[in-house]
Amino acid sequence: MAVAPTRAGTREGLALDAATLCEAFQATAGHHADGVALRTPGGDVEITWRGYAARVRAVAGGMAAAGVGRGETVAMMLTNRPEAVIVDTAAMHLGAIPFSIYNTSSPEQVEYLLGHARCRVAVTEASFAATVLAVAERLETLERVYVVDGPLDGAGSLAELEAPAPDGFDFDASWRAVAGADVATLIYTSGTTGPPKAVELTHENLLSQGRMLDQLLPLHPGGRGVSYLPMAHLADRYAAHYTALLAGTSVTFVADLLQVFAVLGEVRPTAWGAVPRVWEKLKAALEAGFAGAPVERREAIAAAVSAATAAVRAEQAGEPVPRELASARERADAELFAGLRAQLGLDCVESLLSGAAPIAPEVLEFFTALGLPICEVWGMTETSLVATINPREAIRIGTVGKALPGVELALADDGELLVRGPTIMRGYRDDPDRTAEAIDADGWLHTGDVATIDADGYVRIVDRKKELIINAAGKNMSPSNIENRLKAACPLVGSAVAIGDRRPYNTALIVLDPVAAASYAAASGLSASDPAALAAEPAILEQVRAGVERANATLSRVEQIKRHTLLGDEWQPGGKELTPTMKLRRRPIAEKYAAQIEAMYAAG
Repeated sequence: MAVAPTRAGTREGLALDAATLCEAFQATAGHHADGVALRTPGGDVEITWRGYAARVRAVAGGMAAAGVGRGETVAMMLTNRPEAVIVDTAAMHLGAIPFSIYNTSSPEQVEYLLGHARCRVAVTEASFAATVLAVAERLETLERVYVVDGPLDGAGSLAELEAPAPDGFDFDASWRAVAGADVATLIYTSGTTGPPKAVELTHENLLSQGRMLDQLLPLHPGGRGVSYLPMAHLADRYAAHYTALLAGTSVTFVADLLQVFAVLGEVRPTAWGAVPRVWEKLKAALEAGFAGAPVERREAIAAAVSAATAAVRAEQAGEPVPRELASARERADAELFAGLRAQLGLDCVESLLSGAAPIAPEVLEFFTALGLPICEVWGMTETSLVATINPREAIRIGTVGKALPGVELALADDGELLVRGPTIMRGYRDDPDRTAEAIDADGWLHTGDVATIDADGYVRIVDRKKELIINAAGKNMSPSNIENRLKAACPLVGSAVAIGDRRPYNTALIVLDPVAAASYAAASGLSASDPAALAAEPAILEQVRAGVERANATLSRVEQIKRHTLLGDEWQPGGKELTPTMKLRRRPIAEKYAAQIEAMYAAG
């Protein structure tokens, strides 16, 4: 069923004053008892807050019967589904520490995480059960595995987990004993090198984040959200789980990332966020649709986008928008963009966010022109998600905004951004040395990002401290800026790696976006379909070459790409080249493609 397109209303019923997430959940479930809390696309599954609370009580009792107690860890390897938050919330009510595992994790990675966390109970689903059960045979600490869509041999079912609680178990006493300083979850940072670190985030950390965000992007009970990013990443865990506990949001769970745009039209979320690659894909799809329109319509669209973009650029430059341009933008919005926003399912959205990685200014300009201004944010898992944000009414494209209320920022002598405040993690689990390296004696988190802060407090991230390109002439450059320009200039580019550290000029390794490349091939009548064949097609090579030229036109001479290599490989999130959140693993890439890199410099 379609979700009613009403906007969020009164703020009565928020649980921002709660001392723990458990208390917030209980208050929210009571206030919104008959509202839909958890659902799947089409409404095939719909669980009210009253039903959600009953399931949490039942699962908590079953976990207690399985020996889960205060301070114990509970692992989940699940797709985006209602059971993920039911189990998570139940574990929190025991004072236990739930955490999620990326679905793309290898068996070796799963074993490392389960062993490091020392969890006694893991909850998974049939598609991942073989991996988890195999690990359970090797780990003495992992005693029970439950499969939510079972039963399966060797594992318990969700119904068993919801079995009666042990005699003497007092659910209410259990959750009331949880304190704000207790760890609410572990987030294993995917990391670009070395084993992941387990970030310990407390109830107070996460509640502080909610209170801070609420001052800039006010929460409203009755909102609608979509869960589609991995819950092992804090972005989805916060936006689709913790925010719902604070505001009574109805969350629709999308197990297949490729279906998220179709679901947006049904849900019509009141807030929505995405990583830059999702925004880039949406921009490319919209531009392809514009290009495929009839000639007359195409010209009108081009004029509308051009006028709106010019108005955005004037506003960003602090200049008045000429009357004729403002009128043209208003007509474009009424005749084209308003309908497009409704078609996308973003006509009721109050807040749009982008984070986790840098995003090209051109992408932000494009969506702002369409009437969909995106608030770029910056933060880390260690900062409980967001530390800086562009205020909704005062966005400065190219910056990551200003510090949240209550967050302190400073710059070290070398330009490294330092952060302090109540959202800073408790530390890395069982790793005091790396905790001390990250958080100094004065409580400042050393982020590893080089930044600038202007007179108005707006922050610009230059790049990761250890990833800056310093060429043979001593020029410092941001590889991510160059890479974002390449992706923005050519929709066929899925990933790009700028190379030039200690080199005389910059080069790039480029990997095709498999969906965009296949779509282009089909429209162009090319027979190739797999990445290796597509990367050898002259037409695609020319499209990429032209894209590199367009990107170079936006870069300074020293930043420009002199040579590039189009690889015939496909890089998957969680693989050797990309982290699960699609950050580049630069060292493994450099090692794997050393021959191709050296060939680009061999000609001098």
